[in-house]
Amino acid sequence: MGSALRLVVYGASRRDAVRAWQAVSGDVERTDAALSRFRDDSDLTRLNRGAGPEWHAVDGRLYAMLATARRAQRLTGGRFDPRVLGVLEALGERGAALAPPTLASDVTETGEWLEREPRRRRVRIAVPVDSGGIGKGLALRWAAGALRRARISADGVLIDAGGDLVVEGRGPDGAWRIGVEDPADLTAHAAVLETSGGAVATSSVAVRQWAAPSGEWVHHLIDPATGQPGGGGLQAVTVLGPDPAWAEVWSKALFLAGPSSIGLEARRRGLAAWWFEADGTLHMTPGACQRTVWTRQEGSL
Repeated sequence: MGSALRLVVYGASRRDAVRAWQAVSGDVERTDAALSRFRDDSDLTRLNRGAGPEWHAVDGRLYAMLATARRAQRLTGGRFDPRVLGVLEALGERGAALAPPTLASDVTETGEWLEREPRRRRVRIAVPVDSGGIGKGLALRWAAGALRRARISADGVLIDAGGDLVVEGRGPDGAWRIGVEDPADLTAHAAVLETSGGAVATSSVAVRQWAAPSGEWVHHLIDPATGQPGGGGLQAVTVLGPDPAWAEVWSKALFLAGPSSIGLEARRRGLAAWWFEADGTLHMTPGACQRTVWTRQEGSL
């Protein structure tokens, strides 16, 4: 799904570390085969090519992604919407070729885009959809489950997929210490958080920016309300939560809330969130403050 995969195993034998990697990488490969929009042979690409009135039997992981995406759309008031695929394609972020080509206007249309038959695990989608960050979050969730089933003897593990991660158990310093990346300098951290379990996800414009066919610089965080890149005034949002898929959902939803609303919404939902405004100022919710052990501005907290 376009991300590098890294595994850190602490307090394990070499044999168990190898077994851990086999469990994690094998499971992520299965998710990639189901959910990647960049693969011609993925289950998602085949479904997107069949978007329309026909029913399709789908892989269990793809079915779970679609159901989770629909729930995320409801819970975020529409800020999360997998129909952004058409906009991304029109702006120049190409995945596997679709036939017919998806339309950039799909995301702004109203109406139900997903119908499901749970017993037969069949779906039909009105328009092609993007697995996006929620697919990566689910990949981390399922990989962590595969690692638990493998019964590896280790003090703790960290699974990292392109900067989004899930941790369990002890790290080298007791709890895991995780850097919050400075979007203005990707080699530096602006803060360090501490946790002994859960997931961290970041929505940022620091990496995925490009020149659209119009010549305008754009990014991948699309506001479904406008069909255009959103979150003006923000550079990045990081969320710590119990589940990697939902950390992904809320990091994007908060980013699209914009600088005027993000603080209120994050506090109202009780989220541990860190965010950077356009001038580089770092803000955090009370829940994030409780987890933060260092910031560049303040030093040790």
